[in-house]
Amino acid sequence: MLRHNTSPLLLLVLALLCSSSVWVSSVTAAVTYDGKAIIVNGQRRILISGSIHYPRSTPEMWPDLIQKAKDGGLDVIQTYVFWNGHEPTPGNYYFNDRYDLVKFVKLVQQAGLYLNLRIGPYVCAEWNFGGLPVWLKDVPGISFRTDNEPFKAAMQKFTEKIVNMMKQEQLFEPQGGPIILSQIENEMDPVEYEIGAPAKAYAQWAAKMAVGLDTGVPWIMCKQEDAPDPVINTCNAFYCENFKPNAPYKPKMWTEAWTAWFSAWGNPVAYRPAEDLAFSIVKFIQSGGSYANYYMYHGGTNFGRTAGGPFVTTSYDYDAPLDEYGMEL
Repeated sequence: MLRHNTSPLLLLVLALLCSSSVWVSSVTAAVTYDGKAIIVNGQRRILISGSIHYPRSTPEMWPDLIQKAKDGGLDVIQTYVFWNGHEPTPGNYYFNDRYDLVKFVKLVQQAGLYLNLRIGPYVCAEWNFGGLPVWLKDVPGISFRTDNEPFKAAMQKFTEKIVNMMKQEQLFEPQGGPIILSQIENEMDPVEYEIGAPAKAYAQWAAKMAVGLDTGVPWIMCKQEDAPDPVINTCNAFYCENFKPNAPYKPKMWTEAWTAWFSAWGNPVAYRPAEDLAFSIVKFIQSGGSYANYYMYHGGTNFGRTAGGPFVTTSYDYDAPLDEYGMEL
């Protein structure tokens, strides 16, 4: 597969931005926002982020991946949380090996980086069942991602589990941890289009529930035009310079700047020129954006039967700056 070395271009992008951003060495500060940016320690920040999904690599790889991301100029590591990996059967939780979320977050902290924790718990991510546990189908009366009490109860229980775990380990930024942002739900716009009012009611409920968990950091919703205050709606696409948040007092954020695309059996391997990717980030910042995340920075591997979607391959390379094995090419 054609590869490219994104790091020099990423550093060029960062150099273009340095004059308008404030860089601080500490990852311990209050987090708020205004219409221009996420505010950390009283300073507006232009934040460059990259997605690394912890279950798509091994714990032995994590320190090297995180350090290479930092060396590439990133401020933030972004990851989903994978419900079906953490709760394979009802009430039985698993947080070991590739699913050791706390270890991963602490390694990000040790590297001096921030973290955006996208809890979901629906995540898509070309992951089996979008991250939802298969056993949910057996819950009486359940209907997914709509104004349905059985689903809301299960989803809230898992979300609270993750939030409380992060609090107990003091990993949210007000506690001295690296987590400066959290995401609830994911890409609800298409669901709202398909089923209308019940989906809208669910999205509003999910936002209110998340904010009520009192994490001390802003919540976001990706591809959610009607994200209610104080939740920030964010963009995902190949280009987002024309995206606008749904209120003038919310910052312009890009949670998924696609480095290419996932691979599917029988299809050509996706490739995106690094020059195009870098230029898209520059245009986004030039148009008022202040948070841009490379999806993916390291794609990794769909181990076991975790690949989901239309014939998604075992490799989740995504033509990312770090290849499936964590190599810079």
